[in-house]
Amino acid sequence: MLLLIPGPVQTRPETRAAMAQDIAPWDLDFRAVYAAIRERVRAIAGGREGEHATLPLQGCGHFIMEAAIRTFVPPGGKLLIPQNGAYADRAVRLAGEAGRQVVALPGPDTRPVTAEEIAAALAADPAISHVAMIHNETGSGIVNDPAVIGPAVRAAGRRLILDSVSAFGALPFSLADHPEVDVVVFTSGKCLEGLPGIGFAVARIDRVEASAGNAGSWSFDLSDVYQHALKAGWGSFRFTPAVQALAAFNVALDLYEQEGGQPARHARYRENARVFHEGVQALGLTPYLEWRHQGPVIVTVHQPADPNFALQPFVDALKRRGVLISNFWNTKVPTFRVGCIGAVTPEDMRGALAAMGEALEELGVRRRAPA
Repeated sequence: MLLLIPGPVQTRPETRAAMAQDIAPWDLDFRAVYAAIRERVRAIAGGREGEHATLPLQGCGHFIMEAAIRTFVPPGGKLLIPQNGAYADRAVRLAGEAGRQVVALPGPDTRPVTAEEIAAALAADPAISHVAMIHNETGSGIVNDPAVIGPAVRAAGRRLILDSVSAFGALPFSLADHPEVDVVVFTSGKCLEGLPGIGFAVARIDRVEASAGNAGSWSFDLSDVYQHALKAGWGSFRFTPAVQALAAFNVALDLYEQEGGQPARHARYRENARVFHEGVQALGLTPYLEWRHQGPVIVTVHQPADPNFALQPFVDALKRRGVLISNFWNTKVPTFRVGCIGAVTPEDMRGALAAMGEALEELGVRRRAPA
């Protein structure tokens, strides 16, 4: 089965094979593996030894994002969230339910937020301490670029929390270039092509130390993760982790380096997206985004207006042809989305397009323009 969703992604056999073992997470041999993973991840993030630390947490992207908000934004504190997609909507809820004040900056999910919009919102409310931004919106596929937004946050003397869950390892980013970033968060099962189960935060140590006592949660306190590492060692966990996922992630990092790291992975994903974006148009379908706003992670497509089209039968028809896509959408109008990340190639995307054409024919979908 060709898995074309934005995570968990299709993985290499070597990565999956690493899961097939029983591991004691506190064994000294595995402590060394875990400590090395933290250093490798910090390097990918462009962090510096002594200035940044890798703070893993069990669970999905929402868990690590909530932990970042709770840790770095004080209780009752105020943060700005550019709300131009479904995952920004979720960040608004995470922050609100954590007792933080949210200033939402509404925008369409068809283009990135601009530096001018951020600067104006920060100037209008001096009480805002942080901006929490989704790097790649996996509902639509747009990219909010920290190279554009970061300088506006820095110029205003505020801090940035970057949710790079579906972008990290593919889209260019370096903490060394962004002193305004308190933390960048991501997970094991997206562009680094590991298995799901581990969230990662790479954070400024000075900001972590200054945030002790903010979280209001033992489980979601990144400052506590840091203090535990100082006391028990960087190969130690607070609570039992998804240890097999970590073993697989270590292999995935080897494969990432062998491919050529971020530039090579971005180039492959970008070509995957280009092939698919052009290919759906050749089928008579309409991409949700203009190419100039299209990121490399996911291509979202308007559902055809033909009454014979319904998403689940379309997904089922594709699955019968060996291609699996998401059976839901996160946009304001009906769409379907196809992941371009994971251990897939442009040739795989061409195969998926052929299957898509057959599925549309099987369903009798002739009118393929959107409603």
